[in-house]
Amino acid sequence: MKTEIQRPARRLSYVALGSNLGDARQNILAAMTQLERHSVAPILRSSLYATAPVACPPGSPQFVNAVIGIEPLAGATPESWLKLLQAVEAEFGRAPKKKLNEPRPLDLDLIAFGREVRATPALTLPHPRAHLRRFVLQPLAEIAPDLVLPGQTQTVAQLLAALPVGEIVTRI
Repeated sequence: MKTEIQRPARRLSYVALGSNLGDARQNILAAMTQLERHSVAPILRSSLYATAPVACPPGSPQFVNAVIGIEPLAGATPESWLKLLQAVEAEFGRAPKKKLNEPRPLDLDLIAFGREVRATPALTLPHPRAHLRRFVLQPLAEIAPDLVLPGQTQTVAQLLAALPVGEIVTRI
């Protein structure tokens, strides 16, 4: 299991990656490499996980999920990172949504951007459902088990342990 590298907490940010169209595993690995170009240091990479679709249309393919920890370049903001993540999704062929949670070649969610908190129509930080999702918490716990997300009182490892059994997340 990897441990979190000590970096200034105000700058270390976390992105959840998911894919369930095309070569999902390769999509995640390529997106990690692309995002690392926007970091001042090597990124923290979780393992890849196979997960069943959650709240997706019937017949949706299985997901590959992961989480990275990244230290954004100087001058980056949560809003500029959201735009970057959306641009990377588009490069991987993600089209505008037709259905909620439809299959997609790449889904990038900004989980936390340092200690920043946002609640705007475009961006909510930390991610409003990250603390409830095993497919986010399990890979996040691999790279940052002691992280306490803004607004939470428990560590990622504690949040993960408290989740109900049911959602299957398997390291691949």
